[in-house]
Amino acid sequence: MMTVQKDTTLVGVSEMRTKMDEILAMSHRHTVIIEKRHKPVAVLIDAGQYEQLEKRLELLEDFALAHLAKARERGSKGSDYMDIEAALKIIRRQ
Repeated sequence: MMTVQKDTTLVGVSEMRTKMDEILAMSHRHTVIIEKRHKPVAVLIDAGQYEQLEKRLELLEDFALAHLAKARERGSKGSDYMDIEAALKIIRRQ
């Protein structure tokens, strides 16, 4: 285990097997990045924090869709339109 920032800890997959309870408790306080062969493979966060992130993403998607609808209504085919569509693709890739 290695703390890389005040609120982020890196944990190897092998440590997950031996220190699961400790790591789960840690995830309630800050973000835990799980690594396999020194490459990030997953992020462990508190369930409440996850729900907040989901709500924010949903709100952002609604905002982007409303903006996209207004751009279509105006007949816009410019960069605004393409930027919003690209952003929506990123949001929906969950």
